[in-house]
Amino acid sequence: MATMDTMFEPREVLAEAAGRWWIFLLSGIAWLIFSVIIFRFDIGSVATIGILFGVVAIMAGINEFLAVSVSTTGWKIAHGILGVIFVVVGIFALIEPGEAFAALAAVIGFYFLFKGIFDITLAITTRSEFELWWIQLVIGLLEIGLAFWVAGNFRNKVVLLVVYTGLLALSRGITELVLAFKLKGLKRELAA
Repeated sequence: MATMDTMFEPREVLAEAAGRWWIFLLSGIAWLIFSVIIFRFDIGSVATIGILFGVVAIMAGINEFLAVSVSTTGWKIAHGILGVIFVVVGIFALIEPGEAFAALAAVIGFYFLFKGIFDITLAITTRSEFELWWIQLVIGLLEIGLAFWVAGNFRNKVVLLVVYTGLLALSRGITELVLAFKLKGLKRELAA
């Protein structure tokens, strides 16, 4: 009986993922456009923040479903679960924007902390393989800085959450673009 190691050669998985680099390029561009749109919103309303967060969460879920196509079996499951969670949370935020605002304000700092740690770890572990590793490192450091900023007691959390939502979309866009170019470089390496 064939094991998972013999069913999928690592080179074949890498070649398949590298062939779809353009998916991440397009999603990165979409995230950047969305981040510009977010900063143009009226920030005076709690409902606006909940709705914006709902849209961002649904987009993140769709992004996770796209990542399934370039992942190995274990990561496919993880990306699928994250995709479902993001979409469900996004739908909740669209239905109950006021509740979503309160929940978002409570957990935003932890999200930035864990995302920053993950991005820094990934940047450091891939620095010998990819020239643009430092961009992801800078993003991770900024996310950790935001985590501590958000943990403070601010009077006007609405403005902070608009900035957070915009920065989340911006950082996701940059991360997607970096991944796209990493995969494109990998595609060239595999072709050679």
